[in-house]
Amino acid sequence: MNHLPLIIKREYLTKVRNKSFIIMTFLTPFIFAGIFALVAYLSSLNSDTVRAISVMDESGLFADQFKSSPHTQYKMLQNVSLDEAKKEAETNEFYGLLYIPKTENLEDLSKKITFYSEDSPSLSMMSDINRMLESRVNTLKLKEAGIDSETIKNLHINISANQETFKGKETSKLGSGLKLVFGAAAGYLLFMFIIIYGNMIMRSVIEEKTSRVIEVIISSVKPRVLLLGKIFGTTLAGISQVLVWIVLILVLMTTVTTIFGIDPAAASPSQQVIENSIDGGTQQLLQDVMLEINNLPIANLIIMFILFFVGGYLLYASLYASVGAAVDSETDTQQFMMPILTPLILAVYVGFFTVMDNPHGTVSQVFSYIPFTSPVVMLMRIPFGVPIWQQIVSVVILFGTFIGMVWFAAKIYRVGILMYGKKPTYKEIFKWLKY
Repeated sequence: MNHLPLIIKREYLTKVRNKSFIIMTFLTPFIFAGIFALVAYLSSLNSDTVRAISVMDESGLFADQFKSSPHTQYKMLQNVSLDEAKKEAETNEFYGLLYIPKTENLEDLSKKITFYSEDSPSLSMMSDINRMLESRVNTLKLKEAGIDSETIKNLHINISANQETFKGKETSKLGSGLKLVFGAAAGYLLFMFIIIYGNMIMRSVIEEKTSRVIEVIISSVKPRVLLLGKIFGTTLAGISQVLVWIVLILVLMTTVTTIFGIDPAAASPSQQVIENSIDGGTQQLLQDVMLEINNLPIANLIIMFILFFVGGYLLYASLYASVGAAVDSETDTQQFMMPILTPLILAVYVGFFTVMDNPHGTVSQVFSYIPFTSPVVMLMRIPFGVPIWQQIVSVVILFGTFIGMVWFAAKIYRVGILMYGKKPTYKEIFKWLKY
């Protein structure tokens, strides 16, 4: 193992000095910042758009119902025919024409209201219009039945059952939502890291194998040491790249918003609407969010995230390296990739469709101990309260499997790294394990 630090250093420097690695390390943040700036700019243009809608109300029931806002202007039409109203809306390039006919009863009215426009209107716009019309029609319907709508509204009681564990700890739907967000983000991040940098390790092995450089290296280094060196070196290079991305993206996004005066919240409602919503309870919601974040086991989450992230990546990285040693080109890797990706994909599906529904169910618990799925599944379970001993057992199994998998991968690596010109089969790889 004396050569391990040297191999790690060589692998790390080889990666970070590679031109494509350097270009993508510094180009990717600019791409993300450019996309951010473009989306924010387009959103600001969209938020500045004022939509003019003409309203032809023959029923006379909605005279005071349509109130203009900074982004939507309503123009009431009177003493005109429907054809004239359509022509005026088209000539003046109005967003649309809302036609409310005069009918004998409200039931018929609800079926005959029509919105005319040049193209299909936005879903949000039609939702707002339908909500205003529905509210007015229901109020009128209650009046016809001799019922005071305000009395009905005042008699309505909303129920939100309190949530509490048997030990007296309060929980909430908001807290559950935050736990889901953390678990999903952790699982997805690990999934992407394995895919991106696992492939990097596999390509590195294939390149050295095809260039015959490996024949010189393997003469003085044991296959297991060389395998670990490539895994750790590539991992450090990947971590360095991610850290550079984070720093540059934050700097570039701050610079873009400052220089060009782009508001990241341009796609959100106007400031007045935000202030009104805060008065209506958003301030309380923000306080509840901060309270729920403080109630999360932050230290436990961070420690276990690091352990499962590292263990899960190292486990799959060893598999990627063994595949790279067994083949001569990337096109030959396809037959071996599905067995590697299947448990990883299964872990994501179990996490999203089982853990989120029942984090302490039998299926969730079983998959949180299986080392090929535990990095994703257990990370999604931990925010919901998993006993420490279960987390420790899962971590021990994960790293124990990694050590065994390194031995398994080194067997394939030792033979496959010197095999050329022949596509290996599963049967042949199984024979290599016996050498």
